[in-house]
Amino acid sequence: MDVAVAVILLLFASFLALGVVAAVKTARAVKRGVERTSIEARRMVEDTGLKARRYSRPGPAGKLAELRLALRTSVASTGEALEGQAAVDPSLSEAVALLSRLRSHAQELDAELRLLEREPDRARIAARIGELEERTRRITHSADSLRWAAQDRARRFADDDLAALGRDIDLEAGALRHWAPAALPEPGPGPAAEPHIQPGARRERTSEPGAGQPPKAL
Repeated sequence: MDVAVAVILLLFASFLALGVVAAVKTARAVKRGVERTSIEARRMVEDTGLKARRYSRPGPAGKLAELRLALRTSVASTGEALEGQAAVDPSLSEAVALLSRLRSHAQELDAELRLLEREPDRARIAARIGELEERTRRITHSADSLRWAAQDRARRFADDDLAALGRDIDLEAGALRHWAPAALPEPGPGPAAEPHIQPGARRERTSEPGAGQPPKAL
């Protein structure tokens, strides 16, 4: 009896622990989803503000907004392309690691550009525009190179797979169209055929003289 109670208590504790673990994982997943949605919404709002400032503020202020928008768009697009394909192509893991390092430089530059947007001295901003534009160009060029390489790789794999699929389909179609008529069964041993008798032959035999009469005595 004690053993049965202990087993029941153990099972109850196991189910309780599994429920707690599942609840924690669910809560973490929901939290990550909310954080991801919040980050995407905040990024969208900020990108919209940058687009507006790029056209509404002429001069260095508008140029800063343009640089920030180009930087964020390039790095974000590359991140989506690489991380989406890395799940099915492990060879992109090194590219993802390089993008992570590049993203750190992009975040530092974006923070610097954000601070300069609040700088009241326009002459100072104008003096640094050339350097900031060059750094932005280098980062966006690197991000674009990674993204374009990943896109070319995915397209090449898709073309190769489609070509192989086409060859397999052609082979299968040829096999489906290739058929041979069923072989007729060979004639086996059977009853001997009776000789063909011409019509009237039997009558001629039976009509001979003496046919069917008993022999005469000598």
